[in-house]
Formats: sequence, structure tokens, C-alpha cells
Amino acid sequence: MDRTTEALQERAAAGRGFNSGQKRESRFRFFLSYLRSVVFTDPLIFLYTAVCGTFSLAGSVFDSRGRWQHTWARIWSWLILKTSGVRVRVEGLEHIDPQQTAIFCVNHPSAMDIPILFVHLPVQFRFLAKRELFALPFLGWHLRRSGHIAVDRNRPHEAMRSFEEAAAKIKAGSPVVLFPEGTRSRTGQMLPFKPGSFYLAIRAGVPVVPITLNGTRYVHRPDTYHVRPGQVEMIIHQPIPTTDLTPEDVPALSARVRECILSRFKPPEE
Repeated sequence: MDRTTEALQERAAAGRGFNSGQKRESRFRFFLSYLRSVVFTDPLIFLYTAVCGTFSLAGSVFDSRGRWQHTWARIWSWLILKTSGVRVRVEGLEHIDPQQTAIFCVNHPSAMDIPILFVHLPVQFRFLAKRELFALPFLGWHLRRSGHIAVDRNRPHEAMRSFEEAAAKIKAGSPVVLFPEGTRSRTGQMLPFKPGSFYLAIRAGVPVVPITLNGTRYVHRPDTYHVRPGQVEMIIHQPIPTTDLTPEDVPALSARVRECILSRFKPPEE
């Protein structure tokens, strides 16, 4: 074996060792991040939920409009983002008219989407949420007392009644946030949009404001307890009017909103 061949083999061996060290370091850092989440971040989030939920429920006796509850939801969300080290870059706030009621349609990669919206969406809004969430302690009680609207997607008749209730609230001046995918994406890719959100927008006769969230799956992956620091984006698009639309226009409106959200969506690198 000549000296050139020996040098090449030594260099290759050194490269393999360096890559292996990087992988071990990466796994180690991941383990430390997960450990920090389980030992520190998650217990604090549970504590914030209990304390803020208690104050929210207590004050709801004196405030039937939900402003007190929304304030405590924002405090709860701010504490979660600060404790988790989640930084949010917001773009497009000029597209929100505080004097105009609207429906905000948002993609849903993570449970962290909810605190981000509470802190950075500058309107008093209500959620259209799965009925199962209303059965959870503190969170469910808060949702119910705050005027958020439960939808039972397993029973179409009940779901339609929920949409009619939501349409009436929106017409009365209450903005609503919807996740048109219906649930969090487990793959990082956007799921198909359900038509109910757009039927509701047309029934209420208010603009739809698409919002794209990027990076929230990284700071909290669905179905895990791993919450970690990171930078996320919230991009608010121009409102899409629904004036003069009919239920027959639901597919076209859905496609337009989806295309708008996808135009700035960045699929996560797995």
C-alpha cells in the first residue's frame, strides 16, 4: 500500500469519526432538550393552565362578554411562549381591521398555534373547537365560559347547529378563529380543508383572513411532551371577501384560501 492510499484511508477514517461525533452530540442535545421540557417547561405550563384558568373562571361570574377570560388567555399564552423560548415574527398586521369582523383561517401544525394566536392576533376572537376539548379540566371550562363554540364533527346535525350558532355570533361582531384542517397535522404537511369553515364564512357574510404559521411543529411536535425554543412565523394575508357568495361557492372559496396559506407555507425538514 503506497503512502497516498494510506493518507486517503486515514482521512476517510477521521471523517467517519467526526460525523459519528456530530450524531452523538445531536442525540445528546436532543435528550437534554427533552429532559428540560419534561422536568421544567411542561410542569410550568400545567401550573399556568391551572392558575390562569382559575382566575379566568372566577372573573367570568362578573363578565359575560368574555373580555376578562380573553385577557387571562393572553396572559397564559404569553407565559407559555416566554417559558418555552418561542420567538414569533409577525407579518401582515396591516391586513387586520379592528373595526371589521372577520373569520381567521389558520393552518394547524402544533398545539403551540393557540398560544401564538392569543398573543399576536390583536382582536378579541373566539375559537371554533372540537367538542372533546370542552371536557378537559380548566381548559374546557375556560372555553365554555369564554363563549368559544364547540363542534361535534362526528354528528353532522350537531355540527351544523354549531355553525349556525357561530354565524350568529360573528354577525353580532365576534371574530372567530378556525383551523380548516379540523385537527393538527401529524406529518407536517397541510391536511385537506373541511368545507364547514367556508360554509360558515359565507353564512356570516364576513371576510376570510388566511394566516400561515411556520415553525410551530419544531417548537412542539404533536403527541409529544417535547417543547423547545425556536423561531416561528405568523403571516397574515389580505382578507378575502365573501359578499354575494352562496353555499355553491364553498369549494372555490376553500381552494382560494388554501392556495393563499400554501403560498407562504414552509414544510418542516424532518
